[in-house]
Amino acid sequence: MKTMITAALLAALSLTAQAAPEVHFIEPADGATVSSPLRVEMGVSDMTVQPAGKIVEGTGHHHLIIDGEPVAAGTPVPADEQHLHFGKGQTETTIELAPGKHTLTLQFADGLHQSYGPAMSKTIEITVE
Repeated sequence: MKTMITAALLAALSLTAQAAPEVHFIEPADGATVSSPLRVEMGVSDMTVQPAGKIVEGTGHHHLIIDGEPVAAGTPVPADEQHLHFGKGQTETTIELAPGKHTLTLQFADGLHQSYGPAMSKTIEITVE
C-alpha cells in the first residue's frame, strides 16, 4: 500500500513539474470566421496577469499582435497599431479589422513590456467577413 501511495505522489509531482506556462485565446477560436468589430478574450495558465510597472516573478500582461510575429524573449514589445498593449492587466478587448484573413498573436510580457518570447505566445488565424 505504501509503495502505491509513493508511486501516485511521484506521478503527481512529475505532472506538476512538466506543466509550463502558456497563453491562449479564449475567444475567437483558431480558424473562426468573424465580423468586425470582434471581441478578443485572452487567457494564461501557470502565470498571473498583473498590470505593467513592476517586475514580479511569475506575472506579466498580454499584448496582441495583429498580422505579425512573436517577439523575441527579453525584447520590449513595440507600441504601435500592430502591437496592442494591455498594461493595465486587461484580459479582453474589442478590435476592428478589415475584411480578409488575419493572424492574431497573443504575446505575454513582464512588467516592463519585455517579451517572454515565442514560448509564451500563441498565434491563430481568423477570417473577417
